[in-house]
Amino acid sequence: MKPAGKPGKTGSLMAVEVALARLLEMADASKIREHERLPLAQVQGRVLAADLVSTLDLPPWPNSAMDGYALRLADWTGEPLVVSQKIFAGQAPEPLKPGTCARIFTGAPVPAGADCVEMQENAEVQADERVRFTETMTPGQNIRPQGQEATVGELILPAGTRLGAIEQGLAASLGCAELDVVRKARVAVLSTGDELIEPGQALGPGQIYNSNRVLLCSWLQRLGCEVIDAGILPDDLATTRARLGELKDVDLILSTGGVSVGEADFLGIALREEGELTLWKLAIKPGKPLTFGHFRGVPVIGLPGNPASTLVTFALLARPYLLRRQGVKEVEPLKFQVPAGFVWPKAGNRREYLRGRLENGRAIIYRNQSSGVLRSAAWADGLVEVLEDRTLIEGDWVSFIPLSEVLS
Repeated sequence: MKPAGKPGKTGSLMAVEVALARLLEMADASKIREHERLPLAQVQGRVLAADLVSTLDLPPWPNSAMDGYALRLADWTGEPLVVSQKIFAGQAPEPLKPGTCARIFTGAPVPAGADCVEMQENAEVQADERVRFTETMTPGQNIRPQGQEATVGELILPAGTRLGAIEQGLAASLGCAELDVVRKARVAVLSTGDELIEPGQALGPGQIYNSNRVLLCSWLQRLGCEVIDAGILPDDLATTRARLGELKDVDLILSTGGVSVGEADFLGIALREEGELTLWKLAIKPGKPLTFGHFRGVPVIGLPGNPASTLVTFALLARPYLLRRQGVKEVEPLKFQVPAGFVWPKAGNRREYLRGRLENGRAIIYRNQSSGVLRSAAWADGLVEVLEDRTLIEGDWVSFIPLSEVLS
């Protein structure tokens, strides 16, 4: 195996880390500041706009972690104890009578004076209904102390947290019925090229169906964005200018099809004439060309047109940019090391993101890694990262990014 090249050392091509850093820098400079207050049931996938600080102790009082018996250890000499009360969850107990124990159930408040809960499996109810304990006990056992999870004034979730089912449940446990969340990012999706038509129409000579539009619109909705479907831009400068001008109230224009310096690249011409355009040649495969610019002040990201290239560049670059625009701090997907279950004999000067999946603890890859083959991603459950200037034999370690990490 040839030694791994250094990440980011790619000659005239821009390393993906550098491109991402630039995009995140621009995202930080134009974060979405508007927010709204929504019922807790409606915040799934949204971004928390303000710190969530606890207004109570959680739990509010010591409670039992077991079904069993609450007692004061100093009162127990080894002899059976009388049961002086029965405490269910949701009840307010009386202080424990000296020399007695209390029957208690999971989640019920521990009565004042008790310092131990013994599980019912280690207790024997005698014929006279007194309780004999069979095991050694220690102070505090099986008692969840007040404030074990949270205390008044403690930061529970920082602003910028993406809210999922667990975060919703945590907010509910603190009594929150509503949360302040960042306004949804408004993203206009458009495709370029006379060769594209929408599914359902009859294919003409030289035409192909537009899969990228469906892919990106669905993906953006899963990310919690408000999607504006701007359709297909024909190869016409006046129409391109007019269509872009209609998109002035969005946070991002996301295009596929690429923007270059060719005379038929009307999107690029429009950006140069009425805004700015930066073309980056990235040291990744698939997805070498990437565009960032502005049209009349609106940010524009141009992704490559091949479906697998669109997928990889959106996952690694556009998605983190959009999340950061909404205030999310940790935007890069989890990746972990797994042994390769394939051979990679030819080193390249670009970092490759192969569509693959895990089988028996090893990463295997789809047979056809062409940038035009979206089927490879449907078969896969992750992206296998192969660094620049590297060959692989089976068993070598590679990084694996689960698709579940980037699809939502």
